[in-house]
Amino acid sequence: MISVEAAMEAVLDLVTPLETEEIALRAANGRVLSQPVVAQRSQPPFAASSMDGYALRRAEVEPDAMFKEVGEAAAGHGYTGTLRAGQAIRIFTGAPIPDGADFVVIQEDVTRRGNLITLGHRIDDKDNIRPAGGDFTQGEELTAPRILRPADVALLAAMNVARVPVTRKPAIAILATGDELVQPGESPGLDQIIASNSYGLAAMFEDAGAEVRMLPIARDTAASLKQAFALARGADLIVTIGGASVGDHDLIAPVAAELGMEQAFYKVAMRPGKPLMAGKIGSSAMIGLPGNPVSAMVCGAVFVLPMLRRMLGLQDVQAPLRDAPLGRGIGPNGPRAHYMRAQLRDGALYPDDRQDSSLLSVLAQADALMVRPPADPARNAGDIQQYILI
Repeated sequence: MISVEAAMEAVLDLVTPLETEEIALRAANGRVLSQPVVAQRSQPPFAASSMDGYALRRAEVEPDAMFKEVGEAAAGHGYTGTLRAGQAIRIFTGAPIPDGADFVVIQEDVTRRGNLITLGHRIDDKDNIRPAGGDFTQGEELTAPRILRPADVALLAAMNVARVPVTRKPAIAILATGDELVQPGESPGLDQIIASNSYGLAAMFEDAGAEVRMLPIARDTAASLKQAFALARGADLIVTIGGASVGDHDLIAPVAAELGMEQAFYKVAMRPGKPLMAGKIGSSAMIGLPGNPVSAMVCGAVFVLPMLRRMLGLQDVQAPLRDAPLGRGIGPNGPRAHYMRAQLRDGALYPDDRQDSSLLSVLAQADALMVRPPADPARNAGDIQQYILI
């Protein structure tokens, strides 16, 4: 049995960043930018008005000055002439500043009669002009790697980038095992339960940017497991659920070994999640999660998500540890690291009284996993503890 830290190092060694693919900008949100992208133009590409008003020559701007309006500039329809002394151009927000103008007086500070305008008694010194390249200039880069957010997509569009280099989505095959399992919506027998782990893990991995294949439930026979592993062929990562312990019906390890699995480790000093295994089977990384629902979900968050982030080429792959005071006292921890389901309330951590690894209702109410090291002593309310968000 190895430590959580040793297991993390081992699973991350099983995967490497995937190749780059180019996709349409419309599909880029949430994907991982794999290479820097260069702006194809400056934004704005010209000096532009930031207000509706009148374009003037600054040297002529003074209280009560009068000008003759000689034209108009609107967004997409600039004024093509050159502004002369004593002249004004009616201008709207986003329109290019006409040649000869270097000041925009807002329309609220102007009185207009026919084609003559008169400035007010008080004129703000602000020129109300957005300089060319004030947002970004041609040749500037959007750095990588990064998970593209809606604001990044808008920036790429403004940079005139229509195709985006992103890391290919990791292909994950999820293989649940056990004669006791039936799919949601089916009628379970008296000795059967609903397969919940696959659905929770698939949602978790898809949220993290993976492409998930949920395989049919494998029964507790070597033949059924071999058929399921054949269906998983080609996946970047195979995630098995259940069958990883040492009972008579736990066949994942021997069948995987027969298929050529190179095991990296088996069993981790953590709870929940002790019967965890990992290795390589052919060209695919493989991680075998425990069958208990909470154990599978916790191990997915702790180990599989960092693997996915590494495959996506991200740099900080492990969930950051955060600090918060305990909301109540707790007893001493045992010999294994404990990832306790907890809630954050008013800035404090409240671990649930019930920490059984079968209780999905407790996990669904939790928004944090409080991380207790092995042999951690009893703690009082107010003591600082570490946690990861889930």
